[in-house]
Amino acid sequence: MITIVGGVYYESCIQPRWTEYMGSGGRAVSTIARMNADANLFTYLDLKTEGIIENKAALENFKYSGKRITQLGKFEYMHGLSSPTIEIEQRTYEPIEIDTDKILCFGMLEGEAIIKSDYAVYDPQNHKSPKHFHENGSNTTHLALILNTHEAKILSGDSHLEEKALIQKLVEQSSAEIVVLKQGPRGSLLFHNSEFTRIPSYITEKVWKIGSGDVFTAHFAHSWLVCGRSPSDSAYVASKATACYCNKGMLPDQSEIEKSSFPTARVSNRVQEGYQPKVYLAGPFFTLSQLWMIEQARNNLSSLDLEVFSPLHDVGRGPAEEVVHHDLEGIRQCDVVFAIGDGLDPGTIYEIGYAKALNKPVIFYAENVTAEDMKMMSGSSCIISTDYVSAIYRTVWEAISI
Repeated sequence: MITIVGGVYYESCIQPRWTEYMGSGGRAVSTIARMNADANLFTYLDLKTEGIIENKAALENFKYSGKRITQLGKFEYMHGLSSPTIEIEQRTYEPIEIDTDKILCFGMLEGEAIIKSDYAVYDPQNHKSPKHFHENGSNTTHLALILNTHEAKILSGDSHLEEKALIQKLVEQSSAEIVVLKQGPRGSLLFHNSEFTRIPSYITEKVWKIGSGDVFTAHFAHSWLVCGRSPSDSAYVASKATACYCNKGMLPDQSEIEKSSFPTARVSNRVQEGYQPKVYLAGPFFTLSQLWMIEQARNNLSSLDLEVFSPLHDVGRGPAEEVVHHDLEGIRQCDVVFAIGDGLDPGTIYEIGYAKALNKPVIFYAENVTAEDMKMMSGSSCIISTDYVSAIYRTVWEAISI
């Protein structure tokens, strides 16, 4: 038996359109139940959601215990890489207290869990104010801490530490014997027994990002706590299972994970040594919607540790004799081009051709362009994607491999 404690929330995405009652706790218990493990969820539930979780528990064969709240929290995403709009009650409920052998614990918005256990996997799940596991009086003999780089920097109190020093400081602060630092498309870095192990991510055709971190943490917990695998083996299993989830946007079962095969995302030596890959952001910026798209892409690529050259931001508007040579120099200096293709803007098409003539990788993102109109791009080995998040991830995978 493995205990899970975490939030259940109403989640929705505008593009692509999607709605579900999940949250970290709900997603993790469904994930582990699909591995045919006995799972017991502790969470906060309102009256409406309790009926939904009751039906899911019967269908997926897990147990649950819900502490009653007035209204369930809501997370609404514009797309899979956007910061969600969060609707949550402005109050904190009494903590959930649990004494158990093995537990997977996520941070929650409505309250907190006070844990006593032998083994615990802890994911703080808070991008603003994550807390250490022991901060509220929780206690465990063996702690595995799983978190992303942003959360790690806040918890450590030092945003300037490089990744290994960051992990070591977290170990000192939390007494964790295992730390997994999640790094998105770059994979993750595992610390255990004074050794660091790089865990790769896997290149998938599509990337459904929402909930992928929950899936990774849940599969790590199942593999380590239930199956008894080593931390490094558990992290590899979690990474592959997450790739299965991202590729289809659905929680995989054991057979799907075992039969799936994905290319390993390669990180070049120079990137491992600190080089920041450069991406040229090609796309029109004449209308408000086009400007919004450029801003989104620039912010999302930058947040994934790429240096972005944007003609709009780095050159600006002006006559051809003042801007074109700067734009073309940006392409010459870049490692990869991310091109926004909807509308088939002539300038963008020219930039793509110029980049291909220089043998630069090009990721062409377009949702409303016909195959006939993309013939030159597809015929010249551009990576074509109709999904925004997938296109961003493919750009990162290309850039970090060079």
